[in-house]
This record gives sequence, structure tokens and C-alpha cells, in this order.
Amino acid sequence: MTMLMPPRAVVRGSAGNWALQSTLERRGLGPVAGVDEAGRGPCAGPLVIAACVLRPGDASRFEGLNDSKLMTAAARDRMYDLVLKRALDHSVVVVPPADIDWLGIHVMNIEGMRRAVAQMETHPGYVLTDGFKVPGMPAPNVAVLKGDQAAACVAAASVLAKVTRDRIMADLHDRHPEYGFNVHKGYCTPDHTAALMEHGPCAEHRWSYVNVAAAAAKHGLAAPHRVARGTTAQAVVQNDATPADAGELATSEGAEQMTRAEA
Repeated sequence: MTMLMPPRAVVRGSAGNWALQSTLERRGLGPVAGVDEAGRGPCAGPLVIAACVLRPGDASRFEGLNDSKLMTAAARDRMYDLVLKRALDHSVVVVPPADIDWLGIHVMNIEGMRRAVAQMETHPGYVLTDGFKVPGMPAPNVAVLKGDQAAACVAAASVLAKVTRDRIMADLHDRHPEYGFNVHKGYCTPDHTAALMEHGPCAEHRWSYVNVAAAAAKHGLAAPHRVARGTTAQAVVQNDATPADAGELATSEGAEQMTRAEA
């Protein structure tokens, strides 16, 4: 008996960052949503996750769309406005430090990605995530290596997430100018580390992170929200560094939840 197989889809990198989603759409798997986050590495401020569905055939309107980290602040702001204007649908989820301290950064990253997709009015036929698998998505999905550079919809999500988070950190600077959140955006730069040790952490810091816990202990401060037992992070992601492990800052409880979800 002869088994009929669908024609193989070929995605050529030379076709640019619209090629993958265009291929999926041609195969009847659209709309294609991209998901990305900003704020995994900082020791202060929220984690922000965005999902975005771009209109098919809109590539010419998004010249310069790329990984938000590779764009200037001015270019990101312009692209942010364009994405809001032209996207078929989008959503943004903001995860506060208190939730990160209770369940862990990776667990909340995964949960935030699920929420971002679920909150859109447009139900995607396929979801592209940046870098790692996300179990429990409400649609078929695949992790794309360097997705914010390889897929336009993921790049658009990265812009939404980063601009949203940068603006939140600028607002936090007005409330806590002693830390310089408007400059380092909560990452562990030398200036931020010095300010943290001098003043101690504020409510917007992630108290489960080892450097924040050390600064709190120095000043005799207790966390303003619950922190799961035994969850102090053993590693701190430095500014512009890539996490060595996707779950390095997750709590033990969160890791157990992830194991159950993936089983």
C-alpha cells in the first residue's frame, strides 16, 4: 500500500525573517503567533511576555524589524508603535517580582507565555516561541533557535515586551531614583550592585535572588512578599549575558510543577 505524504515545506534562510511564518501560513497553519519575553536576567523589576500575530504579506511595512536587543531605543520605539498599529492581534503579560520569588523565573516565563497566547482574541493556528519549548500552549507550537531574529512575529513580540518593560523601569526610577533603574533596567551592573548594597533592596527587587538576599541581610530587611523556602538563586545573570540554563533560577516547587506539566 502506498502512503501519500504531504509535500515537504522548505524554509530558506535567505528569504528573511518572514519566511518561516509565511511557509506555515501557506500550509494552512495560520494565523501564526510569535511569543517572546523581556526581563529574565535582571534582579529587579517584572518579567514581561508578549504574543503577536502579524498580518500575512505585511513584510514590506516592517523593514528593520529584528531582535529588540539588536535595535536602538529609538528604533524600538518606532517599531513598537508600528506593531501596535499594524499587528492583527497582540497581548502583553506583566509578571511582578512577587510571583517570580514564589514560583521561580522559568516557571513564570512558561506560564506568562501561555497567558499571552490565551489572552489574544485571535486563536493562532501555530505558535513560535523563542529558544525553548512551552508545554501546555493552546495551539501547536515549536521552539525556534534565536527566534527573535529568525521569525518576524517573534521579533515583534520581543519589541512589545522590551519596550513595555523599559517603560516600566523608567517609571520605577521616578519612585526609586537611588538605584538607577532608568539606566540598567534592573540588570546586575556594577552601579546597580553598589546601590543595592548601599541602600538595600526595595519591593521591586527579586528577593529570591542571591545578590538581593545578601543585600537584604546586610540591612536587616525582610522580604515584603512571600518567598518560597529554599529558593534563593545560586546564580545571577549579568547584564547582556545569556542564562547558562533555562531553569537556573526556578524554585524547587516550580521545577516540580514543570515536571508534572511535561510528563
